[in-house]
Amino acid sequence: MKTKSKIGTIIKHEYLSKIKSKGFIIGTILAPVAIIVIYGIIILVAVMSADQTTKKLAIVDYTERIGAMLVERDTSKFFLTDLTEAELNEKVLSGEIDGYLVMPKDFAEKGAATVYTSGGGGLGFVTLIERNTKDIIVNLRLDEIGADASVKALVNRGISLSTMKVTQEGTKDDYSQVFAIMGYVMGFVIYGLMFTYGAFVMRGVIEEKANRIVEVLASSVKPFEIMMGKVIGIGAVGLTQVLFWIVLMGVFVAFGGSIAAGFMGTPDMATAGAEMQEQNAMIEMLNNISISPWLIVAFLFYFLAGYFIYSTLFAAVGSAVDQESDAAQLQIPVTLPIIIPIMFIANVMSNPDGTLAVVLSLIPFFTPILMIARIAATSVPIWQIALSVVLLAATFFACLYFAAKIYRVGILMYGKKPTFKDMVKWFKLAK
Repeated sequence: MKTKSKIGTIIKHEYLSKIKSKGFIIGTILAPVAIIVIYGIIILVAVMSADQTTKKLAIVDYTERIGAMLVERDTSKFFLTDLTEAELNEKVLSGEIDGYLVMPKDFAEKGAATVYTSGGGGLGFVTLIERNTKDIIVNLRLDEIGADASVKALVNRGISLSTMKVTQEGTKDDYSQVFAIMGYVMGFVIYGLMFTYGAFVMRGVIEEKANRIVEVLASSVKPFEIMMGKVIGIGAVGLTQVLFWIVLMGVFVAFGGSIAAGFMGTPDMATAGAEMQEQNAMIEMLNNISISPWLIVAFLFYFLAGYFIYSTLFAAVGSAVDQESDAAQLQIPVTLPIIIPIMFIANVMSNPDGTLAVVLSLIPFFTPILMIARIAATSVPIWQIALSVVLLAATFFACLYFAAKIYRVGILMYGKKPTFKDMVKWFKLAK
C-alpha cells in the first residue's frame, strides 16, 4: 500500500470515528449555545450587580445637606445619624450596623469622604456611594458658581463618541469596539481549540499505545504515517466543527438585528426617548456590521496552523508515556506557549498597532492567538501577515521534524516513566 493511501486510511478512520461520536455531535451543536448562555448570564449578572450591595450605611453629614440628598435617593442603603464616630465604631464592632460614611464639611469642595466598616463588603457599596454622590457634588459646585439649569443640563449630558472609517469609497461606520471584542473571542476560541484538539491527539496516542494497537499498526505502517494520519484526521474533525460554528455565526449576524428587535420589543412611553435611541442604535449596528471573508479565512488558517504545530508536539508527548497521568510534567513546555499569549492579549488589544503587539504576534508559538486578534481589531500590514505565515510554516516543519523523531522511538518504549533527558536521547537516536 502506498504511503499516501496508508495515511489516507488512518485519516479516514480518525475522522469518521470522531465525527460520528455523540460527544462531537453534542459538543458541536450545544457548545456555542452553552457558551452564549453562560456568557450572557455572566454579563447580565455583572451589569446588574455592578453597584449592588447588601450593606446599609449610616451617614455622618458635616455638610448638613449632602447626606439628606443621598438618603432621599436610596433609603434602603443609607440613613442619617447623630451618633458620634466613637459610638458608631462600637456599633460596627458589635454588628448592629454594617458601617458608616463620614462626609466632612469640605466634601463638596474636595470630594473626599471616608467609609468605615468592619472590613470586606466588596466593591459594590463603594461604587454605589461614588455613583450616587458624583452628580450631587457636581451640581453643588455648579450652584456655588451661579450656573443656571441649562448649564447643569449641559454638564450632566455626557458625551457620545462615534468612530468612522476612511476608505477609498468614502467614510463608513467603524465598529472598532465590536471588532476588538470579536478579536478577543477569536483568540480565545483558537486557544481553547488548540488545547482541546491537542489533548485529543495526545490521548488517542496514549490509548493506542496502552492497548498495543500501535504495535500492530507499526508492523505495516511507519510511525510517522501513524502520527500524521492521527493529527490530520483529528484536525479535520476540528475544522468541521469550526465551519459549523462559522455558519451559525453567519446566521446570527445576518438576522441579529431582527432577533434583537424581537427580544427588545417596543418601549413604552415611560421608557421611550433615550432608551429607544439606544435600542435603535444597537439594532442598526447589528444590521450594518459586515464581517470580511478574509477575516474568516485568516481565522481558519491561524487555527489550523496553531493546531498542527501544537498537535505534533502533543503527539510526541503522548508517544513517550504509558498513561495520561505521566504526561503532566512533559506537557508543560507545550502548554506554556499556549497560555502565555492569553496573558498578553489584553495588552495587545489595547494597542494592536504598537510595538509590543507586533513583536508578540510574530512569535510563531503566539501567532495563532494574537495575530487573529489583531487582524480583527485593526488593519495589520500585509508584510506582517506574510511574515507570520512564513514563520508559522517554518515552525511547523521544525516541530514536525522534532516530534516525528520522538514519536518513532517513544511509541515502542514501555515501562520506565520518561524524562526530558530521555526524550532528547530518543531524538538523537532516531534516524
